[in-house]
Amino acid sequence: MTHADDAEPATRTHVSQGLTLSYVDWGNEGAPLLLLAHGSRDHARSWDWVARAFRRDWRVVAPDLRGHGDSAWSPDGAYLSSYNLLDLADLVDHLGAERLAMVGHSFGGNLSARYAAMFPGRVTRLALVDGIGPSPGNYADWDKQGSVVRSREWIERRRALAAKAPARFATAEEAVARYAAGNAHLSAEQAEHLARHGLRRFDDGFGWKTDPMVGAFPPEDFMAETPAVWDAVACPTLLFWGAKSWTTNPEADGRGPHFRDHRTVVYADAGHWLHHERLDDFVAELRAFL
Repeated sequence: MTHADDAEPATRTHVSQGLTLSYVDWGNEGAPLLLLAHGSRDHARSWDWVARAFRRDWRVVAPDLRGHGDSAWSPDGAYLSSYNLLDLADLVDHLGAERLAMVGHSFGGNLSARYAAMFPGRVTRLALVDGIGPSPGNYADWDKQGSVVRSREWIERRRALAAKAPARFATAEEAVARYAAGNAHLSAEQAEHLARHGLRRFDDGFGWKTDPMVGAFPPEDFMAETPAVWDAVACPTLLFWGAKSWTTNPEADGRGPHFRDHRTVVYADAGHWLHHERLDDFVAELRAFL
């Protein structure tokens, strides 16, 4: 693995919708802005290897989404896409960027695509890393369930999460080992880095920084991720997909062609975390695109 640059970013904050949200800034303020948005249950430091590869040519900023990393947890568990989208818009304005390039992984890709659709004059390039939202098959399954069943399941899931004691570890090393065991696709270095930046020391031991409530998506949340959003993205778009992901190929399932100026890169031997699994290839592809 390349990118041995050991530079560290500055951690800064901004306020959006009453929450103090964290982001890491790799400096180079006079350069064009490159914003990297992580996925659900992840954090800003997941982008460190990518950020180090681009920080000399770009001002690289990676936010911790609400309820993730060092950002505040929503007191009422408000983690709908619309809240996160407004946080993202507030951050871009806070940074004073009139134009920017965006890279989003998974849920962060959903948010980045929506931002690019709503503010087409501001986004110069958009790269989505397995980040176009649920596959068509998911929507078909949800339609079969119906909104009543899905809403009831959401209520039950929220209540179960609220009642469940959060995971705790006696030592950070124990947490790192658990994380590595559950993420076999990562190298030992990657697992160690991601786990340690995702940990916080609580009164009763070490635990994950992510609010457990972030995973309880309400049934209507993804319905905003429609072809109308993708049709409205005006900038060149690069779609990444790993064939071992649980999602489907956006070029084959009809979603990709909605982006008017796009190209799809497929890695046959990688999954949902392809930017970790194929880091060097991902960076080279992204650099050529940007």
